[in-house]
Amino acid sequence: MASEQKKQVPLRLSASLYAAIAAWAEDDFRSVNGQIEYLLTECVRQRKKNGKPTPQEFDIPPDLDLS
Repeated sequence: MASEQKKQVPLRLSASLYAAIAAWAEDDFRSVNGQIEYLLTECVRQRKKNGKPTPQEFDIPPDLDLS
């Protein structure tokens, strides 16, 4: 079986979100890119498990306390 090719996706994050993900990635011994891929994979897996549709307000940024 051929190896799965990965897509490159430009991503813009706020400095505070990037810092939070970078710190989390360091704790988990992953690169920032690897951490983002892991988190997205887990979100997709959870969505498939729960069968819940994406929220109607998908484009509204979450209110995260990253300070």
